[in-house]
Amino acid sequence: MTKSLLLRLHRWTSLVFALPLLAIILTGVILSFEPMVQLTGIKPQSIDAARVVDLIKRYDPEGKARGIFINSAAQRLRFQGPGAAQIDLVSGEKVTPSGTTLADVIVWARFTHERLLGQSWLVIASTIAMLVVMLLGIAMGPPRLRNNLGGWHKGAAWFSLPLILLSPLTGLCMAFGLTFQNGAPSAGSGRALSLPDAVRVVAKSYDLAQMISIVSRGNNVIARIYDGGELRAFAVKADGLAPLPRNWPRLLHEGNGAVMITSPVNLLISLVLLTLLSTGVLIWGRREWRLRQTRGKNSGSAVPVKSAA
Repeated sequence: MTKSLLLRLHRWTSLVFALPLLAIILTGVILSFEPMVQLTGIKPQSIDAARVVDLIKRYDPEGKARGIFINSAAQRLRFQGPGAAQIDLVSGEKVTPSGTTLADVIVWARFTHERLLGQSWLVIASTIAMLVVMLLGIAMGPPRLRNNLGGWHKGAAWFSLPLILLSPLTGLCMAFGLTFQNGAPSAGSGRALSLPDAVRVVAKSYDLAQMISIVSRGNNVIARIYDGGELRAFAVKADGLAPLPRNWPRLLHEGNGAVMITSPVNLLISLVLLTLLSTGVLIWGRREWRLRQTRGKNSGSAVPVKSAA
């Protein structure tokens, strides 16, 4: 394929998916702050296990909930699922999300980032398109860097290439369940621990303020807990917690490794992607405007041919 054809494919793939990619990247910018907010917002000994257990039993008496999320900074408990109940841990009452607090914005950003317009396939398709656009850019070869909008667009893409490639690749790994873990939690015999029992088990080993979530997956219960500045996953069993192998795609994509390093790097990646998308659309818009101006001048300068009398 010629460079001209590659350029057209690069341009039109970007334009077709520009709006969904804009939404995904903008919510990615917001989510880049989440690990830092979670880690710095931990208030040691601020969450009582008995209180959490009581609230779970009060608002989920039939035990149908598949998971809970705890926000230590906002003192909230949220059940798993879109639109699920949010509980104030201090008052014990339901909270109606206002959409204005940082916690509400992050929850909204996560749902949008993972299920754009309620459709996970649209996120996957847009992420594949992002990867295709990057590969087409690579196939066109190293650019000639110039001090103009196009030159800065190409330079930003090439100098940050390993990092920006990492974002869609790890996102697709998460979407398709690729964890690259050496081992996975074995399904326990019988039923999984109930959420109240799982909370009690976690509280024996960790301060609940460090816990982000407890989620049931089949016969397994998985807790995500901040341990030494890293968000680790543990299998919750009746006899205690068992650390799980690191899910590297998720660790890199969400910036949950050494949080104070990986989270700012994720923010930088998101800002570079936002810059590339916006400058790419702007370059296309300026090109189209110039072509129309040229066509208008050419058509206006045409001299009409007089017919013979």
